[in-house]
Amino acid sequence: MPVMSSPRDPNHPGSSPMAPEEGGQISIPEIIRKKRDGETLQQEEIRYFVQTLGSGRSQEGQIGAMLMAIRLRGMEPSETMVLTREMAASGTTLDWPAQWRGLLVDKHSTGGVGDKVSLPLAPALAACGCKVPMISGRGLGHTGGTLDKLESVPGFCVSQSPEQMKEILERVGCCIVEQSQHLVPADKVLYALRDITATVDSLPLIIGSILSKKMVEKLSALVLDVKFGSAALYHTLESAEQLARNLVSVGNQLGMKTAAVLSRMDEPVGARVGNSLEVLETLQCLEGGGPGDLRELVTTLGGLLLWQSGRASSVSTGATQIGQVLDNGAALRTFQAMLRAQGVEAEVSRLLCEGTEEQRLAVLKVAGTQEELRAPEEGMEWARGRGHYKSLSSSPTHPFALALSCGCPWAGLQAGGKIEGTPWIRIHHDAPRLSQTQRETLQKALILGDVEPFNPPAKVAKILLPNGESAVPESQ
Repeated sequence: MPVMSSPRDPNHPGSSPMAPEEGGQISIPEIIRKKRDGETLQQEEIRYFVQTLGSGRSQEGQIGAMLMAIRLRGMEPSETMVLTREMAASGTTLDWPAQWRGLLVDKHSTGGVGDKVSLPLAPALAACGCKVPMISGRGLGHTGGTLDKLESVPGFCVSQSPEQMKEILERVGCCIVEQSQHLVPADKVLYALRDITATVDSLPLIIGSILSKKMVEKLSALVLDVKFGSAALYHTLESAEQLARNLVSVGNQLGMKTAAVLSRMDEPVGARVGNSLEVLETLQCLEGGGPGDLRELVTTLGGLLLWQSGRASSVSTGATQIGQVLDNGAALRTFQAMLRAQGVEAEVSRLLCEGTEEQRLAVLKVAGTQEELRAPEEGMEWARGRGHYKSLSSSPTHPFALALSCGCPWAGLQAGGKIEGTPWIRIHHDAPRLSQTQRETLQKALILGDVEPFNPPAKVAKILLPNGESAVPESQ
């Protein structure tokens, strides 16, 4: 059976006649002018703009100007819908066996420091019988990318053709890949320019980027992790909820059963930040351990997807099923199979999934230099909620992200442990020693004050269901 369909066949999402050629009524400068002046773009204009991306008919400066016009003027819901459909139609769409209908699920996160949730979630879902064709991205803004983390594993290949994806899904049940030149190429162009044009936080561009990639996967169910807080694109629950509701609405209109969770991003996910270190923490989660906040996100998001796809009677039942495959080793075995299927040598995958932490560190080549910072006051413990704080409000994550600029692909941060004038954080890097400015930036992440023992709140603040209703998450 064919794995791809032509972007303009009648069954392809967004299929419609081609826009007029340049020299007619539609031109890139005129489209930019209209959006700059706050006018609503017509379907043909949006289609024409998307079709010029990467073709040489629009210059990089014009694309950047259009991104800024959208960022400043916004888009009507109808414009955003057209943009998403046309981005999906810019390449090929994936095609799957009929017997997979109802099993195809995926997740997307708006990103955050230490957000490694996709790595354990995809194999956990596959271990529960789902098919997970996850198309992921790289770091954007101050957030780390799922693909960057996976590429810290020697041999892991994120570039897979649609035919290879289908084969991996048949054998393993999940794959995590990059956008190829065939899959949503228009988004690949825009995604790269959003970072350098300060348009990362544009709501229509976020919706178009996320949902166009998921649209070509032909998903039965999608869950979105929309983060809010001091180190998220959206700092307040209210602003993040606006994005989440728009994503849920557009996703369901596009034919995907879409739900969202709103999760806190005032401190990193887990206790380790940095590509290799986050793979280590992923393996802990897949062994049934690791930080509680990481497990909370994995089980909640996975539980939602199992419920949406009809494989669990409720979200809480689905979360329990995800927890079981984490605890009994099924998810870890699936992760190991995914590593092998995507190019990792057998011995490397064995050491990572069955070895000691020392063996894992040797495989991942964690940075050779480690520096520790000490707490300026005595009598507190910073252990991500596992102990008591003499003093703490919350830990801003931006300093953590900024500090990663000091190193190499294996740069990272590791936090935790008793602090009574002793180290509270360890920095891994292969660059010269931290400058005084970098040390001061990191120290600002530790906020001291006389407070009661600190119990960090649950990561998930609210769940938005496909019907638009919201729910308070059940305690896991």
